[in-house]
Amino acid sequence: MRFLAWLEALGRAALLWVNAMRGLPRWSDVKLVGRQIYNVGFLSLIIIVLSAFSIGAVLALQFYTQLARFGAEDAVGLGLALVVLRELGPVVTALLFAGRAGSALTAEIGLMKTTEQLSSMEMMGVDPLHRIVAPRIWAGIISVPILTLIFNIVAIYGGALVAVDWLGADPGGFWSGMQDVVQLWEDLGKGMIKSVVFAVLVTWVAVFQGYDSPPTAEGMSMATTRTVVISSVLILAADFLLTLVLYGDF
Repeated sequence: MRFLAWLEALGRAALLWVNAMRGLPRWSDVKLVGRQIYNVGFLSLIIIVLSAFSIGAVLALQFYTQLARFGAEDAVGLGLALVVLRELGPVVTALLFAGRAGSALTAEIGLMKTTEQLSSMEMMGVDPLHRIVAPRIWAGIISVPILTLIFNIVAIYGGALVAVDWLGADPGGFWSGMQDVVQLWEDLGKGMIKSVVFAVLVTWVAVFQGYDSPPTAEGMSMATTRTVVISSVLILAADFLLTLVLYGDF
């Protein structure tokens, strides 16, 4: 019975996605999408920047400490760039986005359902899937890759600050190793593909949980929790599969 209920929920989620995303956004929707980009993207910028700087600094410290044993301090920049661009940038950004913006989307749509705002829109002839759900999905798909780029830049410069300015690594070796080996498509491009997939997963889960939640305070609370948990599991599972497909030798 639980498996059937899971299949039923998956079917409702698929129908919500298809109905909400039917057709490209019209010019009249730009303002709605822009407002949601501010809410889910710009307001997530602070936690993205702080986390990126901390992670970049810690990685540089760890790499330098270990590589210094073998006299390979010049490889710190290369190792930092590859780890951030391929894995940590897309994954950590998506996880932070799910915790901050995904839960907010679920709570917002769930509150609209609880207060019967969605039902009122339907009575007025306004499609809530097009007016409420679709702009939030598009905002997430646009925001997460941009936040991932910002995460990558801040993490690398945070690592450079620790490795070069604090620990005394050679700046030429730090940057030249990165420039010689890191490839635009192989490393940055494939990492951005991951960020787009993660954006779709997180926003899809967030809007569905809010739209499908029971119209009670307890229902909203459970839906918000499910958004963070399910999104996190899907991000990690998708990261493994995408890594196999994009970087595996098949």
